[in-house]
Amino acid sequence: MLLLLLVVLPTLIVAAFEYGVAADQYVSESHFIVRGQQPNTGSSGLGQLLGLNPMPAPADAHSVGDYLLSHDAIAALQPGIDLTAIFRRPEADPVTRLWSDSPPDETLLKYYRGKVQATFSSETGITTLIVRAFRPDDAKALADALLRLGEGRVNELNNRMLENGLVAAQRQVDEAESLVGDIEGRMTSFRQASRDADPERTSAAQIQMATALQQQAAQARAQFDAMAAVLPPSAPQYAASARKVAALERQVAAVRARLAGSEQSVAAGLGQYEKLQMRQQFAAKRLEAAQSSYQAAREQLLKQQLFIVPVVKPNMPEKALYPKRLMIVATVFFGLILAYALGWLILAGVREHAS
Repeated sequence: MLLLLLVVLPTLIVAAFEYGVAADQYVSESHFIVRGQQPNTGSSGLGQLLGLNPMPAPADAHSVGDYLLSHDAIAALQPGIDLTAIFRRPEADPVTRLWSDSPPDETLLKYYRGKVQATFSSETGITTLIVRAFRPDDAKALADALLRLGEGRVNELNNRMLENGLVAAQRQVDEAESLVGDIEGRMTSFRQASRDADPERTSAAQIQMATALQQQAAQARAQFDAMAAVLPPSAPQYAASARKVAALERQVAAVRARLAGSEQSVAAGLGQYEKLQMRQQFAAKRLEAAQSSYQAAREQLLKQQLFIVPVVKPNMPEKALYPKRLMIVATVFFGLILAYALGWLILAGVREHAS
């Protein structure tokens, strides 16, 4: 009689609930790999079979799985999927359904984690996503949404990594562009102040003019010296030659003064202009190097981008896998039998000790 009361009756109650009350729960399962573009050594057998490297960064794969089980994932799902309605279908039993139609966030998260599982295998690099629901289409729709959510999360991580990684390189490019613009502005101001579009050509022309005048003055001096050897100073030719020589020498002196006689001379202005040109060339090389560094950093970061490779897409379940009624009933029955046997042995020992 005690056996029937403690073992058989509870087992019958559990069996009645599982087979008469407990609602069917359908499972949609998917597998995916989080991988990058750069191959690593040591791929697993499955990765080699797929032609992929499944484990570029286990931390990233773990982060995706952790995100899918977080309150952020629930918040991202809510605009498209009514989780409360899915977990409160009319066919759901009173025990396993979500009790409240407007549960607190903590309650919904706890219930959600009981219906959604995301496990990562360190051996294969595969993340397995399992979704349970009271309707087959609900399970598949939720699994599809979670897979898309995981892809969106990976894309967000990629964009954030790209933006953060290019901040320093972009700052160098901006500084170099600013320096180039500043020097070009100073060169423009110099040309406007000197009223000379090309100081280099102007100075070259002035130097050519000075050279030509020096040659003319030297020739005139030579002719005058030759003439002075045969003509007296009172001769008209003597005086004319002397005036010509003096005029040419004054022109040479004036040109030399314009070239290098003061701070406003051509030489001083040309020196300032050449300094600006040297700074411009340095700034241009710095800008070119900064742009090359930016492009190299971008290419390197793009090689480190992650993406999700679906191995098994979410399926449409046809048969309910939960609850495992026979296993539950058998577990309850044998557990009660074991507890009853242990209790009977203890009670028998106490009685024998008392007698």
